[in-house]
Amino acid sequence: MEISGLPLELWRLILAYLPLPDLGRCCVVCRAWHELIISLDNTRWRQLCLGCSECKHPNWPNHPDVEPHSWREAFKQHYLSSKIWTRNAQDLESSNCLYLFRRKKDRKTIFVGPTSEHVNLRSALAVANVYDKIIISPGVYEEQNEVTLKVPVEIIGHGKLGDVALLISFDQHCSTVRLCNLVLMPAWFTPVVYKTLSGHVQFDNCNVENGQLQIHAPGTCQVKFCTFSQSSINFHNVALSTIENCEFIGSESTSVTVEGPGLTDRNWACKHLAVAAKSNSVLNVPGQALTNACSSENHFQRSSSNFRTFELNENMTDSRQASASKQNFQLPCEKDSQCNGEEFSTKRSPCEGEVITLETDYSDSEMSTCSENEDDEQSVYKLSYQSHGLSHLLARNNPFRSQKKGTDLLQMDLELKTLQKELQKDKDAQILASTLQGCLIRKCLFRDGKGGVFVCSQGQARLECNIFRNLSYAVRCIQNAKCNQIHSGHRSGIVVLGNGKGIIRSNRIYGNKEAGIYILYNGNPVVSGNHIYQGLAAGVAVNENGRGQILENIIRENHWGGADIRRGGDPILRKNLICYGYSDGVVVGERGKGLIEGNTIYGNKGCGVWVMSSSLPHIANNQISRNNIYGVAVFCRKDDANDHLNNQGGNENFNDEGEIINWENDFDSDEERYTSHKPITVALIEFNNINHNGAAGLYIKSSETLNIVANAVHANHDNGIAVYQSSQFTHITNNSITCNSVGGVLVEAGCKVELRGNGIYDNSSHGVTSKGEGTVLENDILGNHGCGLQLLENADMKVTKNRIQSLHDYGIAILDQAKGAVQENQIFRGKLGKTILDKTEHPERCTVQSNEILACSKNSCRSGIAWKLDNPPARPLVDGSNRATSMVQTRQRVASMTTRIAARVEGGCHDNGSIFCSIL
Repeated sequence: MEISGLPLELWRLILAYLPLPDLGRCCVVCRAWHELIISLDNTRWRQLCLGCSECKHPNWPNHPDVEPHSWREAFKQHYLSSKIWTRNAQDLESSNCLYLFRRKKDRKTIFVGPTSEHVNLRSALAVANVYDKIIISPGVYEEQNEVTLKVPVEIIGHGKLGDVALLISFDQHCSTVRLCNLVLMPAWFTPVVYKTLSGHVQFDNCNVENGQLQIHAPGTCQVKFCTFSQSSINFHNVALSTIENCEFIGSESTSVTVEGPGLTDRNWACKHLAVAAKSNSVLNVPGQALTNACSSENHFQRSSSNFRTFELNENMTDSRQASASKQNFQLPCEKDSQCNGEEFSTKRSPCEGEVITLETDYSDSEMSTCSENEDDEQSVYKLSYQSHGLSHLLARNNPFRSQKKGTDLLQMDLELKTLQKELQKDKDAQILASTLQGCLIRKCLFRDGKGGVFVCSQGQARLECNIFRNLSYAVRCIQNAKCNQIHSGHRSGIVVLGNGKGIIRSNRIYGNKEAGIYILYNGNPVVSGNHIYQGLAAGVAVNENGRGQILENIIRENHWGGADIRRGGDPILRKNLICYGYSDGVVVGERGKGLIEGNTIYGNKGCGVWVMSSSLPHIANNQISRNNIYGVAVFCRKDDANDHLNNQGGNENFNDEGEIINWENDFDSDEERYTSHKPITVALIEFNNINHNGAAGLYIKSSETLNIVANAVHANHDNGIAVYQSSQFTHITNNSITCNSVGGVLVEAGCKVELRGNGIYDNSSHGVTSKGEGTVLENDILGNHGCGLQLLENADMKVTKNRIQSLHDYGIAILDQAKGAVQENQIFRGKLGKTILDKTEHPERCTVQSNEILACSKNSCRSGIAWKLDNPPARPLVDGSNRATSMVQTRQRVASMTTRIAARVEGGCHDNGSIFCSIL
């Protein structure tokens, strides 16, 4: 019959009554009939898929309300995977068709039940032949001894799931078995429900309660649409097994354990499992369909945390800022819409892109010098110094400024990427995606228990599109985890330790009681493209000689440090957005190390970067903006930081399950340890953009040498750099220190400081105020609203070869008992003509000589020609070509600098053990 003979709607109504075999026959009649059958996707194919007693909704348990991309394709994939257990290569003959025909002809169905021929399962198994089907009537069946499966059989429960319960311990001694629609519980004499040592077993739509599945190599396992209640699966040296669309509830230990490397001896099922796994991979799902599957609203159980819309107003007090921060973004958990890319804006849905908006009450122009508002007569005295070596940083000191005045727009290319996007930029991940080894865990839900997945003893696991919720820990000793959602854990989300490696990409990790990701004991993973947020401790904690590469993550709203590095932790922290934390952005605690490079550290309630001076970090090329307290703070002793906990990662006990792992004595060689970046022997803060923070841009309270090199310190709400303690020299070199609300540089009594080659411009008070000792050499100190340089109390400074001007006050003021030498400086007169004020109590202790006083010529004043700094031009004199290398080549630059300079520092905070050295 021609398709055109009836309306399409009527055809669909008629075909809705056809069973699956008839639909298949209609599909091969011709192209028109094929297209007609395909068009039944949302009607008949959906009905067949949901009506199958052997499976559940294709997106169960994580997204049961989300439509699959194709109901027909979902039904097809389930049908094909349900037949894997029959593809035993040992039974294949010369023709697959003959094999299927023979098996279909010889196969029989055996019924078990009170009114059937066999009243128990053991009796039915005694008469079963190869590939027979055993159907068990509703009821509870118990065996007092272990049941051995000697021939391949299929055991199916009749009726709804839950109608048939087996209190039996199975021991498989055959090549393949399938169990479907059963409730499996352990017998009285053992907790093991099922065990196989060599064969393949397939579980479809089963419930396992209070029991264990044990799979030993070369045995394999395929588990789909199953629920494990207070139960677990243990894999031992398994080459390949799969767990898909399963739910693990209330585990008392670990839900899935993968132990030991996969053996080369594989059984017949491995190649079939690999084909099925690749055909169902998220790599084969169209990008839009994958986005839709992950972004539909209201399809997740809400976590226990409160849902809030935050508003951040910069002039609020700290106590109000947490509850009323106008970020105008809606948290992903508010609607429980888990999407690949989040949108934190009120104008678009949370899945359109990664945008965070902030309302502020001031602009850069309001924070800049009042000299811009000077009358025309006074402005002619202003020197031109805008084009200096770090002016490019000031030009982009607020890269998130939108067109609307007073509004910040954080537009980051750090959205939660799909696996396809991640693979495009990582060749190692491409190789991992193309190979399957160990255990594949996909689209599973782990909730309300102790542990999720534990990988140990060189075991391998791959995790895709899973959710971990309300667990003590989600994943421990992970390797190769991708596209997961890990949240509301009672302890840490992911733990990497004991030389654990692997790739942690594109996960949501939130609401954990302890660190979202915890790396320690020489753990060395790649952590990339994750959203780590709303944790009750640190976002990422790297302790106890942990390492790792932490790249391009969004780390926000954590209660402690966004990233916490302590006790030998030595990671690479690069290109992350660390924002809106309730404490500091990055914490480098006692003996912390690592490269902190290219991050945006924004809007945290504490400091942007908090450093203990016994640590040795390399902090480079970061954007550190609008944090409530200091941009960067360096403290000497724990007493100086009594508001910061000693261990923000948490107090995890990693031996609570009897894990006997000698982590401390199994470190890699030095060559392997530092393959990602060269170790440094000194600490360095360089090429950072530190602006608009709530207190000083840099706050120093250290007893060890420190180097601050080529940073742009701009528009902070206190001094640009404040040195309150520095018994060893703090070297402040080639920095741009501009437009800060108080002074440019403050040096308190007893501190040792070297100021060299800096440009200190347009600060609201004095350019430099010093009560300590040291040198001020070859700086440009211009346009500040107080004195250019002020020496107070018992200051002992050598001030040489600087260019200094104050439009409103003295260029240099020497007061109290200050001593030292002020010589060979160029002092430019302002309108008031004040140059040097020397009112020390002991003038003989301070040498003032050979200074050059310059004045604006009358012709220049009349013509309005601005003064110009040349020979050299305005400082700092930092040329991009002279930066050893760019930030992309940091490893080579650090090695070169380490070769040029070696520093040994005496004294310091001896209690802290290590020395905080400096390098130029």
